[in-house]
Amino acid sequence: MGKLNVTILRYLTRDDFRVLTAIEMGMKNHELVPASLAAQIANLRYGGVHKLMKELCKHRLLSYERGKHYDGYRLTNAGYDYLALKVLAQRGTVASFGNQIGVGKESNIYIVADEERNPVCLKLHRLGRTCFRNIKGKRDYHQHRKSPSWLYLSRISATREFAYMKALFDRGFPIPKPIDLNRHCVVMELVEGGPLCGVYEVDSIESLYDELMNLIVKLGNHGVIHGDFNEFNIMITNSGKIILIDFPQMISTEHPDAKMYFERDVNCIRDFFKRRFAYESELYPTFQDISREDCIDAEIKASGLTKQMEKDLLREMGMVEVENEESDQLEEEIDKEKEIVEESEIRYLQLQLENSMKSEFACTSKTFASISKTNETENLVGSCLENRSIEEGVGNIDINNSLKSVENSKLGDLNVNHSQESVDPLHFTTKAFDLKSEQEESSEYSDSRSIYSTTTAATIAPEVIKEKVKASLQRRDKKDQSRRILVKGEANAVTRVRRENRDTIKQSTGIWGWE
Repeated sequence: MGKLNVTILRYLTRDDFRVLTAIEMGMKNHELVPASLAAQIANLRYGGVHKLMKELCKHRLLSYERGKHYDGYRLTNAGYDYLALKVLAQRGTVASFGNQIGVGKESNIYIVADEERNPVCLKLHRLGRTCFRNIKGKRDYHQHRKSPSWLYLSRISATREFAYMKALFDRGFPIPKPIDLNRHCVVMELVEGGPLCGVYEVDSIESLYDELMNLIVKLGNHGVIHGDFNEFNIMITNSGKIILIDFPQMISTEHPDAKMYFERDVNCIRDFFKRRFAYESELYPTFQDISREDCIDAEIKASGLTKQMEKDLLREMGMVEVENEESDQLEEEIDKEKEIVEESEIRYLQLQLENSMKSEFACTSKTFASISKTNETENLVGSCLENRSIEEGVGNIDINNSLKSVENSKLGDLNVNHSQESVDPLHFTTKAFDLKSEQEESSEYSDSRSIYSTTTAATIAPEVIKEKVKASLQRRDKKDQSRRILVKGEANAVTRVRRENRDTIKQSTGIWGWE
């Protein structure tokens, strides 16, 4: 994370940026992006992509790492900087790159120039440094995410800061003018001056103190608290004007810890004036002195502000119509009803599946109990049951027709000379009636929306069938997982781990006395 070297930026081709963009897109759901996936996203030949990525790794724009299950590439901070600078250069925001003028715990500051050679300030957000890694405790960038990348968190931080700067600048606050934004880069107006921590003499200490305290209260009246209002984030221009910087950590005045952050900002200024200028005043603002005039926190969706708080604030300020509120409430009620319907439908399908399996098992046992005495009739009933299972799995086949076809085939094999009507017609009509009644009983419990049939002619319990099916699915998933681990064109990570384990076992055989 040292100084950014942009010399190589002028020599990169269009295909190089396509590869960098492909790695960036692959990192949305991959910690390490395989070369095959990068080739598919970049829509380039695999051999050519491999060569380009090798060159980009040489310039430290990409990083090739070996993981536990597979190997792949990762986008570095320099590569992410190059992608953002390429877009800013195409827009004409940045035409030349200068020196580094500042380093913070979560950002780097550079001086750049636009196409008209006007100097501007470029801020690169650098979340993830060892001195500032407790992002989850100090920021709400994570939200519901478990393990997002530092590049993505840097992008969120830059987006939030640019939104705050734009809202504050439009309302006349003394801040640098925001110019452009891309990924984790924020381009703003260059302040001709220095931080307050480097100032040792001022014309009027009392007026400077009052101006800073009034600025804290003014921010609170607009619904936000700076959260890091100290001498390092306050710039003093050559003409003595105050400029406030660094806004990613701003929170709403409705935040649960808003009072603590407000008092901390006030105490930071009081302690600095007491330490630097030996000035201590009994007049200082409190959190109760805030009287809301605007709702920047609702506009930017600041930290600590819920949707209900946002609606209440907008209603108090007269910035929302009643129709919009009613439509929002109607949409929320519709969403809740949809969720309830979906849950009830899922439960209904689960109950129908269990009932259908129980009813089919009962029907199967009853059918086997009512089988006729002779071997010939047993064979006929068995074939009827087979035809019934085929009828449920393939289509709507008439049971009577299938019974007649089976009867004719059996009579032909036995060389019986008498007619079909003489072969116990009452028995077949009774069996056909039993099958129809069983089908009607099962249809009462089954649902026409079922995806597959659970009818079987076997006497195996449904619980055993469930366990066998579950075991087979697990074996298939495990087999597919072992296939997905393979990486084309790269060293197989699993083979490498097995080889290392085998070497470790061989080296430890002498220690344990094995041969």
